[in-house]
Amino acid sequence: MHGGDHVALALQAHGVRFVFTLTGGHIAPILVGCRQRGVRVIDTRHEATAVFAADAVARLTGVPGVAVVTAGPGVTNTITAIKNAQMAQSPVVLIGGAAATALRGRGALQDIDQMALMQSITKWRRSVGRVRDIVPALEEAFYQARSGVPGPVFVELPIDLLYDEQLVRQWYGLKRSGRSPAQWVVQRYLGWWVNRLFTGAQEQPTATPRPVDAPDPEDRAVRAAALRLVQSQRPLLLAGSQAMLDTASVDALAAAITRLGVPTYLSGMARGLLGANHPLQMRHRRREALREADLVILVGVPCDFRLDYGNHIPRRATLIAANRSRTDLTLNRRPDIAVLGDPARFVRMLAERVLPGEHWNEWIDRLRQRDAEREAEIVRQAAEPTAYVNPIHLCRMINQTLTDRSIVVADGGDFVATASYIVRPPRPLSWLDPGPFGTLGVGAGFALGAKLCQPDADVWLLYGDGSAGYSLVEFDTFVRHNIPLVAVVGNDAGWTQIAREQVELLHDDVATTLAYSDYDRVAGGFGAVGYRLDDPELAEETLHQARQTAAQGKPALVNALIGKTDFRKGSISM
Repeated sequence: MHGGDHVALALQAHGVRFVFTLTGGHIAPILVGCRQRGVRVIDTRHEATAVFAADAVARLTGVPGVAVVTAGPGVTNTITAIKNAQMAQSPVVLIGGAAATALRGRGALQDIDQMALMQSITKWRRSVGRVRDIVPALEEAFYQARSGVPGPVFVELPIDLLYDEQLVRQWYGLKRSGRSPAQWVVQRYLGWWVNRLFTGAQEQPTATPRPVDAPDPEDRAVRAAALRLVQSQRPLLLAGSQAMLDTASVDALAAAITRLGVPTYLSGMARGLLGANHPLQMRHRRREALREADLVILVGVPCDFRLDYGNHIPRRATLIAANRSRTDLTLNRRPDIAVLGDPARFVRMLAERVLPGEHWNEWIDRLRQRDAEREAEIVRQAAEPTAYVNPIHLCRMINQTLTDRSIVVADGGDFVATASYIVRPPRPLSWLDPGPFGTLGVGAGFALGAKLCQPDADVWLLYGDGSAGYSLVEFDTFVRHNIPLVAVVGNDAGWTQIAREQVELLHDDVATTLAYSDYDRVAGGFGAVGYRLDDPELAEETLHQARQTAAQGKPALVNALIGKTDFRKGSISM
């Protein structure tokens, strides 16, 4: 067995079903070892896509997703995706190849200080120096990725730890003859070095996953929160991505919210938690509702830019926050009751202590009425004529095409943000967006990971035409690996989310204009099926055709030419 085999066995022991990669000589033994042991190797066209796919696997299954990349530029190409995972609190294990241990700092191919690069963007990192330490390092990596506040970790595996010992000895020239005294000294040193690398290599323990318990909230804090809640007249609950970290308990979380009876807003990965039409879920005018609330419960939601750094919540209201992160718990605003622990467990514990109050019915009815008014306004705006297809109308057609088995991946600016108001994820863990980093380019990787985790689901990838440029090449990956999904590109020939404010404030559209490009033909060139949609009357039919194409086993892309609206005017975030 070589080092790549040990890696594969460790991944297998930790329940890893997929490894995402872009190949390279530094990591080839890992990929071969994985395939020979039934761990499916999915090779992408960019390392960022590999990490985004691993991120999606982690979010949907709770098992850390794994990306394996080659040394140097392979590792540096992952930086944005790893930072995105860090900010989204996703447990991702990144394995990076590296130059041979004895050649560090001597100008070896792709030899850089990778550990320094990963210092600020990973939760934990380790460079392995001996073959016998590979399995223990991976065990620790999987534990660290999931414990406490989850996040990405990095394991660096130099090339001479991964190949067969005899081959490595040949690389170091340990069988050469006719040596001078100086060469003899060097050979003795290198022989000692290689012996050190491989001592105990075949005596590695079997990888054993370490259990990780989500941090429990203090019962005292739960009792205090329950007392404040039953005394409130206008409570609101806001649930975010961190509430979904324990994927096995999402149904129990939804049931607990239902028992509480508190009107609820969902964001990030929590979209879809209550299904498409739950009577407690509110979708619109959140800022107005917060302004009127007398008690607000933040469930895995920090007071960052999305809540105007806490200013959306009035100071007179009681603020209760539950979060695994001590930093996020008090970010910009100190709660009246701060609950350090798993937010989903907090809600379940709270629901066991609180009976829903009938005195909240009037408050809930008021919020529902506002939602209904906004929905009627959206219907009216969807009917307004624009050039090509009205994007609001298109989003409504997408929503009508979804099934109970749909997963929606959001990757874009203006078009995708419009969709977030209209498209309703049908169930828990059926919405994937980048998270607070707002990263464009997550789409192909997220969709790839989602379809692999749930092959029976119909995956919808919603692209802006700007964001499509980051990963449209991955349609090659979808075709090669038989990943049938539907992508819809909202093509308005511009970086519209930026242009909205830039043109109005600076009176110049520089760098915000694109073209109505033939993205459908690009997908077709990779072997997928492309559709061009420029007539609103054909939206429903075209989306249905694309879904049928995916159901028949081929990925499809709808290049939807859309017009401009003022639906999101003034919505830029800072």
